[in-house]
Amino acid sequence: MWKTVLFLVFTLIVVPVCAYIYDVPMSDRQIEIMMPVIWVYLLFAALCFIVSTLSDNYSQVDKLWSIMPAIYAWMTAYHASMDARLVLVASLITFWAIRLTFNFARRGGYSWKFWTGEEDYRWAILRAKPEFSAKWKWVLFNLFFISFYQMGLVLLITLPMIKMVDGKALGVADYFLAAAIVVVVIFEFIADQQQWNYQKEKYRLKKAGLPLEGIYKKGFTHTGLWVYMRHPNYAAEQLVWILIYCFSISATGFWINWTIAGSILLVLLFKGSSDFSEKISAEKYSDYKEYQKKVPRFVPFTKW
Repeated sequence: MWKTVLFLVFTLIVVPVCAYIYDVPMSDRQIEIMMPVIWVYLLFAALCFIVSTLSDNYSQVDKLWSIMPAIYAWMTAYHASMDARLVLVASLITFWAIRLTFNFARRGGYSWKFWTGEEDYRWAILRAKPEFSAKWKWVLFNLFFISFYQMGLVLLITLPMIKMVDGKALGVADYFLAAAIVVVVIFEFIADQQQWNYQKEKYRLKKAGLPLEGIYKKGFTHTGLWVYMRHPNYAAEQLVWILIYCFSISATGFWINWTIAGSILLVLLFKGSSDFSEKISAEKYSDYKEYQKKVPRFVPFTKW
């Protein structure tokens, strides 16, 4: 576990720095626009650490995961004089944010007491591991990984907008990317809804003391889009931010720039997160290992 955490924190620092060194230097205007965003990140990362430590609820970053990108996006667009491409991208990010915020809210993630709300079940399982038996180890994990790493990643995935500042005029590629993101977000909403419907009915049957039969016998979502991918929502999430990065390609004409670090780190995070989730599912559901053998994780039709 510690090796994984150290690797992710290491990549958060090294990947952006290396990419930045080999990229075209940012203009003074781009740096000026980026600095307020970085200060907001530092403030909210610190608040997440403080609130989670005091409340013993470690889903504070989860509550902000869908909100902060929209804030960063509109801050960038505003300081860039509401450039057409930046306004388009900020609107797309807001569309994505509304979907994810809604999905998180209906699962009980928010409360009028902002420090409470349903905690991601994986944090409790992680805290119970022997590696975190000493309280100071969990405090450091919360500080560096949960609070500053994850909030830093939320910042990084929006930073391609900085490279779009003073970029080329909007073109056909931008409209194609915008349409693709709308389709992917709708796909993500469908996947979330299918999972929500399945779990809601499963727990209704359990609460009523009725046997789990038919598709509910397995205990995990495996119908609809979940027939083709074990994590269609995760796959779509990664694709959204890869497409956001592609807007920086359209704006600059260069395929690689330092803001690609956000997309790379997001893919690494989802790989690690899905590994952990699947380990729990395989221990909990007897049919899950067979499901893993037959159904690909993120890319459909890669298992025959």
